[in-house]
Amino acid sequence: MAFTIIDNCIGCGACTRICPSGCITGEKKELHAIDPALCMECGACGRVCPSGSVENLFGQIIQRVKRPQWEKPRFDHKTCMACTICVEACPTGAIALGDPSSKDPHAYPVLGLEKRCIGCGFCAKECPVAAISMAVPAEALPA
Repeated sequence: MAFTIIDNCIGCGACTRICPSGCITGEKKELHAIDPALCMECGACGRVCPSGSVENLFGQIIQRVKRPQWEKPRFDHKTCMACTICVEACPTGAIALGDPSSKDPHAYPVLGLEKRCIGCGFCAKECPVAAISMAVPAEALPA
């Protein structure tokens, strides 16, 4: 079941620009729509929507969140087995493998392109050893 855009959509297009699957269509200043066959249910559209017009699969409005406060993946390299599943699960290509060190020949995942990360959490959900957690970056938390 896909996310939906409700009638109070102002047609700003923020959702279409952030959507990694290209499932949102609509003209400027008109109601936009989500193609349920293409929707990945990542929630990025709702986090950028200024009018609170995106509902999740349970009919709840997704709350707008300022981008610096979006959760980002944190990698526990002690638990990680360097399998690359998280790299493959990332719909925006934000995760890459880092360089191996002289002490450890494994290339572990890193958030290589942080600005591409949409905070969907797919990497954490797919990790077979729970080596990824999602958290708001420390610098974005209130003092």
